[in-house]
Amino acid sequence: MAQAQMATSALDGISVSIRDLSLSYGAVNVLSDLNLDVAEGEFLVLLGASGCGKSTLLNCIAGLQPATEGQIFISGRNVTWAEPSERGIGMVFQSYALYPQMSVEANLSFGLKNARVPRAEIARRVENAARTLQLGPLLKRKPSALSGGQRQRVAIGRALVRDVDVFLFDEPLSNLDAKLRAELRVELKRLHASLRNTMIYVTHDQIEAMTLADRIAIMRGGQIQQLATPDDIYRRPANLYVAGFIGSPPMNLLEGRLEGGVFHGALSADISRYPFERAPCDGKVVLGIRPEHVRAFDAAAALPIRAEVEVDVVEPMGADTLVWTRLGDTPFRVRIDGETPIRAGQRLPVGFDPSSLSLFDAESGLRL
Repeated sequence: MAQAQMATSALDGISVSIRDLSLSYGAVNVLSDLNLDVAEGEFLVLLGASGCGKSTLLNCIAGLQPATEGQIFISGRNVTWAEPSERGIGMVFQSYALYPQMSVEANLSFGLKNARVPRAEIARRVENAARTLQLGPLLKRKPSALSGGQRQRVAIGRALVRDVDVFLFDEPLSNLDAKLRAELRVELKRLHASLRNTMIYVTHDQIEAMTLADRIAIMRGGQIQQLATPDDIYRRPANLYVAGFIGSPPMNLLEGRLEGGVFHGALSADISRYPFERAPCDGKVVLGIRPEHVRAFDAAAALPIRAEVEVDVVEPMGADTLVWTRLGDTPFRVRIDGETPIRAGQRLPVGFDPSSLSLFDAESGLRL
């Protein structure tokens, strides 16, 4: 009894808690000793490449996939072995999975009828979901008469009517075109701001993660590489994997050596002003700089770290232009204003400030 009380006390303010979770298929470890706390009302995004374990983790939380080891708590209750219907969650999948012969209204109410929810309560929940998701004019239509975005809103509404505290989203926008994805991203943001329910969202799309999340958990090989706000992950990646994964294009990474506060590699630069998170130690390092933190032309002249590169490829992108160059033998990308004239073969002076850098230990990959 005392242990149960201690566990409940430790989970105050935590909506979903995952403790030492592992999942294996024979000798293959899909999730390894994973720990994660999601605060009440938080929008957490699980982000990673295919096969990293993000959807598997979501399925474990939902009860669709039993864990090999560890525990899962939802709203302070241990649900590790509870059925999905007993966990107090609503889930939205990648596929809409709507009943084609039923109207939108019937799709929204079907699960509640099966659960023998009173008719008046069903009507209230359906009305609330339709109003929140702007589905009122569509209630009598069947799925075949809806656009992809409207179908996904119905799928979200079907989870919403369950009136639960935790919503799980498994790549819900990946089947939509770019325009619809952008529109539904905004709707999901508004929905979370309105409801303030806990939402855990799986995606491989960096834009979705950066725009939707309160915090992002970047996963690789069944483990969380970094758990932080979008701004922290972008500006202060915890390791080389995160630095190379986040950003489009990703961070420029230059291999070299650190000797007495001076970086020697494709360029030599005094980086003693770099904000080290741990005591600097001479040895092999990787210096990182994002393309948008590199200054070009006259703006480069006043910066402490400077070089000159030759433009290889120019990619106009409207508001800005992505310039592909090489620094030594390493590809080096620069993002400049879209109205600045530039051409392939041109010599380009570039510069950046140590405060904009990321520095990593070459062996461990950890941020210095």
